[in-house]
Amino acid sequence: MKITSDDTGLDALEPAVTPARDAVHFRRIIAARERIDEAERELVGAVRDARAAGDSWTIIGAALNVTRQAAQQRFGR
Repeated sequence: MKITSDDTGLDALEPAVTPARDAVHFRRIIAARERIDEAERELVGAVRDARAAGDSWTIIGAALNVTRQAAQQRFGR
Protein backbone atom coordinates (compact mmCIF):
# COMPACT_ATOMS: atom_id res chain seq x y z
CA MET A 1 0.00 0.00 0.00
CA LYS A 2 1.48 3.30 -1.06
CA ILE A 3 1.03 6.17 1.37
CA THR A 4 0.44 9.64 -0.03
CA SER A 5 1.65 12.92 1.45
CA ASP A 6 -1.92 13.44 2.66
CA ASP A 7 -1.56 10.29 4.78
CA THR A 8 1.83 11.28 6.23
CA GLY A 9 0.78 14.63 7.61
CA LEU A 10 3.47 16.47 5.67
CA ASP A 11 0.86 18.58 3.91
CA ALA A 12 -0.33 19.86 7.29
CA LEU A 13 3.07 21.27 8.26
CA GLU A 14 3.17 25.04 8.19
CA PRO A 15 6.50 26.36 6.84
CA ALA A 16 6.12 29.52 8.91
CA VAL A 17 5.94 27.52 12.16
CA THR A 18 7.98 24.44 11.26
CA PRO A 19 11.64 25.35 10.92
CA ALA A 20 13.58 23.86 8.03
CA ARG A 21 16.08 21.23 9.07
CA ASP A 22 18.80 19.26 7.40
CA ALA A 23 17.08 16.33 5.70
CA VAL A 24 20.00 13.93 6.15
CA HIS A 25 18.06 11.68 8.54
CA PHE A 26 14.94 11.80 6.40
CA ARG A 27 16.94 10.75 3.34
CA ARG A 28 18.70 8.00 5.31
CA ILE A 29 15.35 6.57 6.43
CA ILE A 30 14.05 6.63 2.85
CA ALA A 31 17.19 4.88 1.57
CA ALA A 32 16.93 2.18 4.26
CA ARG A 33 13.24 1.62 3.50
CA GLU A 34 14.03 1.27 -0.20
CA ARG A 35 16.72 -1.33 0.57
CA ILE A 36 14.22 -3.26 2.71
CA ASP A 37 11.70 -3.17 -0.15
CA GLU A 38 14.35 -4.42 -2.59
CA ALA A 39 15.45 -7.19 -0.21
CA GLU A 40 11.83 -8.27 0.28
CA ARG A 41 11.36 -8.57 -3.50
CA GLU A 42 14.59 -10.59 -3.72
CA LEU A 43 13.46 -12.87 -0.89
CA VAL A 44 10.06 -13.50 -2.47
CA GLY A 45 11.74 -14.34 -5.77
CA ALA A 46 14.27 -16.64 -4.11
CA VAL A 47 11.54 -18.55 -2.28
CA ARG A 48 9.46 -18.80 -5.46
CA ASP A 49 12.47 -20.14 -7.37
CA ALA A 50 13.31 -22.59 -4.59
CA ARG A 51 9.77 -23.97 -4.64
CA ALA A 52 9.84 -24.20 -8.44
CA ALA A 53 13.08 -26.17 -8.16
CA GLY A 54 11.40 -28.60 -5.76
CA ASP A 55 12.76 -27.42 -2.42
CA SER A 56 10.51 -28.26 0.53
CA TRP A 57 8.97 -25.80 2.95
CA THR A 58 11.15 -27.44 5.62
CA ILE A 59 14.34 -26.47 3.75
CA ILE A 60 13.03 -22.98 2.98
CA GLY A 61 11.96 -22.52 6.60
CA ALA A 62 15.41 -23.57 7.78
CA ALA A 63 17.01 -21.00 5.45
CA LEU A 64 14.69 -18.34 6.88
CA ASN A 65 15.23 -19.53 10.46
CA VAL A 66 11.50 -20.16 10.88
CA THR A 67 9.30 -23.25 10.91
CA ARG A 68 8.11 -24.79 7.67
CA GLN A 69 4.58 -23.72 8.63
CA ALA A 70 5.68 -20.10 9.06
CA ALA A 71 7.49 -20.14 5.71
CA GLN A 72 4.52 -21.64 3.92
CA GLN A 73 2.10 -19.25 5.60
CA ARG A 74 4.15 -16.23 4.55
CA PHE A 75 5.16 -17.30 1.04
CA GLY A 76 2.69 -19.99 0.02
CA ARG A 77 -0.21 -19.34 -2.28
